[in-house]
Amino acid sequence: MEKRKAQIPLVCHGHSRPIVDLSYSPITPDGFFLVSASKDGKPMLRNGETGDWIGTFDGHKGAVWAACLDTPALRCATASADFSARVWDALTGDELYSFEHKHIVRTCAFSESTTHLLTGGAEKVLRIFDLGRPDAPPTLLECSPETPIRAAVWHHSDQTILSSSNDIGGLRVWDVRTKSVVRTLDTKSSCTSVEVSRDGRYITTAHGNTVNFWDANHFGLVKSYTMPRPVESASLFPSKGKFIAGGDDMWVRLFDFDTGDEIECNKGHHGPVHCVRFSPGGESYASGSEDGTIRIWKTVNGSQEAEVGGLAEAAAGNQIKVRVDEVARKVQGFHIAQEDGSQF
Repeated sequence: MEKRKAQIPLVCHGHSRPIVDLSYSPITPDGFFLVSASKDGKPMLRNGETGDWIGTFDGHKGAVWAACLDTPALRCATASADFSARVWDALTGDELYSFEHKHIVRTCAFSESTTHLLTGGAEKVLRIFDLGRPDAPPTLLECSPETPIRAAVWHHSDQTILSSSNDIGGLRVWDVRTKSVVRTLDTKSSCTSVEVSRDGRYITTAHGNTVNFWDANHFGLVKSYTMPRPVESASLFPSKGKFIAGGDDMWVRLFDFDTGDEIECNKGHHGPVHCVRFSPGGESYASGSEDGTIRIWKTVNGSQEAEVGGLAEAAAGNQIKVRVDEVARKVQGFHIAQEDGSQF
């Protein structure tokens, strides 16, 4: 049997502490972007294809547990241990809004319409902020039993929310209109990762040694795979029929969605892998680790490089390739943080 060639990833340095969340933007006229959350309190924006650093959102006074970009990648939201969630201008790095909470904020997510921001955390309640009226009190969705929120994402055109807890298993499905839990998807332990696929067909959850895939419309369990080691994060790209998972063994594994067979095992991190995400085009995926680095891996191996070249050429019309002048437009005006925390 032919030995696989070890994949050499793009390594993105810059964070001084563990990376706990990664999020890609959709494909925009300027390409696509990657934002990272870290315990160093300095969320960073990068070119999603090359991993090149664009800027740092400077202002939080504690660890940042989550970060995400809105649909056009014009705003970034962050959730922090400093009891706040903040919204930033992704073009300049300026803080737009700061939403104060009563405890650690663990997760945040823009609605599909980008008009609302969802937050949750140790306060044991979900909050929905209207970004058109940032001074208005948020809508509250109170958990029963009261448990800290680990992850929360929007679903079904902003009408539904999915949330998981630190303390108990199960994925809660909320009806935003009634502010109530309409059903719970059973899992044996707490879901550390919740993702809705970009095509809206699947929900991916990671819990313990298991990765589950649920039908996003009817909420039935589609597939369930037991991983070689405990996993903290998983991500699916349905059109390529592949998913990725990372956890405490420091490896990032690529699997076949239909069979669960391991396709590739990527080694390189020097600490547990806390987060993994596919790029919006599925040609690569990123991993963030306890070692403070982001690594960007190719979805296909060297024997398929010809296919990758064809895909890249075909995708050019969809602007997946980021031109140098377009990235320059993104960087221009961004308040770039220097190592001492000051800004240009």
